[in-house]
Amino acid sequence: MQITLTNTGKRFNREWIFRHFDHQFLAGKKYAITGSNGSGKSTLLQVIAGAITHNEGTVVMAFNGKALPDENCYRYLSVAAPYLELIEEMTANEFLSFHGQFKPLAISKEEILTTISLEKAANKQIRYYSSGMKQRLKLAQAFFCTSPVILLDEPTTNLDGEGIALYRKLIADHCQNKLVIISSNDQQEYDFCEAVIEIGKYK
Repeated sequence: MQITLTNTGKRFNREWIFRHFDHQFLAGKKYAITGSNGSGKSTLLQVIAGAITHNEGTVVMAFNGKALPDENCYRYLSVAAPYLELIEEMTANEFLSFHGQFKPLAISKEEILTTISLEKAANKQIRYYSSGMKQRLKLAQAFFCTSPVILLDEPTTNLDGEGIALYRKLIADHCQNKLVIISSNDQQEYDFCEAVIEIGKYK
C-alpha cells in the first residue's frame, strides 16, 4: 500500500491551510503529523483519507503498484477521530456487525470486545458508554478491520492510563504490516513512528 501526495494544498476561502506538500507514505511504516492546535494537521489527515478535497496538487493511493480509483479508496482505509461519531442507538455488538458489512473484521466481535475490555458492555447501547469506552470502540473498529491503512487523529482522546496502554499495545500487536498515519501533538501517541512531519513547514 502506498499513498503519494505531490504539491498538495488545501485552503478554506482565501486562507491556505497547507501548500506544496510532498510526501510518500509506505506500507509497514508509521508516520506522525504534528503541529500546534489549529495548524492543519487534522485537515491534512482528512485530505489523505479523501474525506475533504484538496485545492491543488494530487493525492494518489496505490495497491500492489496500481493506482486506485478515488471512489474505491475508502475500502482500504480505517479511520478513528474525535469528530467521527458512533451510532449510539446500537449496542457494541450491533455496531461491529454493521461495520463489518462494509469492511471485514479481522477477528470475531467477541474477541474484539474482550481485547478492549468491553465484553461486559457488549449489549449495552453505546449512548450509555463513558467517553473512554466510546474511544476504545472507535479504536477497535479501526484496528480490527482488514484495511491496510489506519488513520488516527488524536487517538488517546478521553483515555485514561489503562486506555493509553491499550492503544500502544494495539499499535504494537496489530500494525506490523499496515501503513499508519497519526495526527497528534501528544508525543506519547506517536513516539514510535519512523517519521514525523511538521505541518507548520507547509504554510
